[in-house]
Amino acid sequence: MKKYQYKVQGVDYDVEIVDVEGNIAKVSVNGIPFEVELKEPIKASHMPKRPTVKPAAPAAAAAPVAAAPKAERPAAAAGAGTKIKAPLPGTITEMKVKVGDTVKNGDTVVVLEAMKMQNNIEAECNGTVTSVLVNPGDTVMEGDTLITIG
Repeated sequence: MKKYQYKVQGVDYDVEIVDVEGNIAKVSVNGIPFEVELKEPIKASHMPKRPTVKPAAPAAAAAPVAAAPKAERPAAAAGAGTKIKAPLPGTITEMKVKVGDTVKNGDTVVVLEAMKMQNNIEAECNGTVTSVLVNPGDTVMEGDTLITIG
């Protein structure tokens, strides 16, 4: 396990690489677990040696591992239209809309808590909400799609 400290736009992050298998890395960012997909697998010489444990049952039957909310939301779930994305990492505290709701440009659609502040995320266009990809309590990263307006 390797530990790193990063500062992104003035915010400190403690990142720990828990496990890497192929191009999937299990990491912990400020104590929150995430599964991230690497563009290229890490070569074995860059990772510390660890014993290989093979599951007795097929992987599909294994109990789910705690993962970041993003891993639970399929990327294809976004509806057609304008994607409203998280402007910064944080936690969803309130959903102001649901699928089928009509919104106007500037309406608050999601409340995102970041750095102990409530941030109103607003619709960027008029339309109907075609998909909601987050729930209250979900942790999101900058650039994650929150809702889609068609």
